[in-house]
Order: sequence, then structure tokens, then C-alpha cells
Amino acid sequence: MKYKRQSRSRKPFSLLVRLIVTGSAAVTAIILVSMIGYILYHGIPNLTMKGLFDWRYTSQNVSMMPAIINTAIMTFLSLTLAVPIGVFAAIYLVEYAKRGNKFVKVIRTAAETLAAIPSIVYGLFGYILFVITLKWGYTLLSGAITLAVMILPLIMRTTEEALMSVPDSYREGSFGLGAGKLRTVFRIIIPPAMPGIAGGIILAIGRIVGESAALIFTAGTNPAVPDSLFASTRTLSVHMYALLTEGLYEEQAYATAVVLLVLVIGINSLSKHVAGRFTNVKRGG
Repeated sequence: MKYKRQSRSRKPFSLLVRLIVTGSAAVTAIILVSMIGYILYHGIPNLTMKGLFDWRYTSQNVSMMPAIINTAIMTFLSLTLAVPIGVFAAIYLVEYAKRGNKFVKVIRTAAETLAAIPSIVYGLFGYILFVITLKWGYTLLSGAITLAVMILPLIMRTTEEALMSVPDSYREGSFGLGAGKLRTVFRIIIPPAMPGIAGGIILAIGRIVGESAALIFTAGTNPAVPDSLFASTRTLSVHMYALLTEGLYEEQAYATAVVLLVLVIGINSLSKHVAGRFTNVKRGG
């Protein structure tokens, strides 16, 4: 009888929690769909062939093609710098450093702190170091290194969590069969952790593509495809910001938002597909 009374008393509370959770999910979905619908409604009618395919930006065509190319270049350079360092740092922390090491704890705390810093702080850091101190000016290289520093903690922490999720039995079995540390890490541990590592890289790509504050202070706002690493440039997000601040191209800014939204969705889908194929190949091998 006592058990029945307790179960009956818990039913209203369980129902309330369920309603709160369901309502929260519904509100989130409604907000997301509303935002996407609003952007598509205002942006799609303003997409023009000149704005999409003209190689050079002018005040007449307000072309976003240079910004699209610059976004791809900036993403590639930033990931080239950040991914190897972040992944290998995580491998050292999980597989090589002694567990409970104070040095490891300091690095993890620092990474978590750096991941929570606003992007404008990274922009000021890049501006002071690269633009002023090293006298690189507003360049593609300054922006790429700044973004690499910004996404490095994210990649390192997500990779670390992915490696830690692999059971220790994998390691013990590999060592028991006579495999060395290096072979165990790259042939046994990394393949099952690859989806988590790819997830961190996907999040990093999304942050790079959507970043504007840090790039305004480091890469500049020149609406042209750079001819060198020391040329000023602008990405899609900076392009959209520049159009809105000028006050003359609000419709083109909405069109840029649509392209930016499609680009992010496409990159995420492609990255997940590549990560899945890579994981299947590794497991099959």
C-alpha cells in the first residue's frame, strides 16, 4: 500500500516534468523553424545571378561570390592550423600523460576557460599581436591564425572526450596481443572515436563560418578574393555585417544570410558523411 501511495504521489510530478520537457522542445523547434522561415522568406526573393556569380564586388552587383570563396579559404587555413595541434594534444592528454597528473588538469581547465571566452576577445588579441605588434596588418593570415587559436580548445576538448569514451578493454586487448602504444592509438582507439572527433571539427567549422567579430579586427573587410596571405579580405558573415552597417543593402544582406545558412547545413552534412565513411573504412580494415 505504501508503494502504491508513493507511485500515485509521483504521477503529478512526473506529468509536470514531462509537460515542461515537451513544451521546451516544442518552443525550441518553433523558434528554430521561425528563424529559418523568416530568413528564407526575406532572402530568397533577393537572390540574383549577379549577386551569386560575379567574381568582383561592386556597389552595383553587391556580389557575395568573393565572400564565399574567402569563407572556404579561411575555413581551410584555420582547420589546417588547429586540427593537427588539437587532435595530437588530446591524444597526449588521454593516452600518454599519467592519469591524475596536475599538468593535465591545468591544461584542461585552461582549455575550458578559453572555449568560453567571447570571440571579440580573440579579435582584440589577434589585432594587438598580429596586426600591430607583428605589423601584418588586416590580412588573411592574421584572421586564419586568430580563428585557429579560437577553435583550438573546442577541437582539443571534443577529441579528448571522444578518446575517453573508448573502453579501456580496447587498449588492454591490443596490448595483450603485442601491439605497441602508437599502433594501439591509431589503429584501435582513433577509429571508434572518429565520429566524436569529426563532431568537434564540425562545430569548429560552424564557428569559423559564422564568425565576424574576430575577423573584423584581424582580416578586415575588403570585398575581394585575396591574392596572397597578406591581403585583406572578408568572409560571408563579415560581408553580411558590412552590408547591414552601410544601411543601403538590407535586401542583399538577407540574401547573404540564406547562402550562409545553406552553406553551414551543407558543410555539416558533408562532414558527417565523410566521417561516417572514414569510420566504416577503418573498422573494415
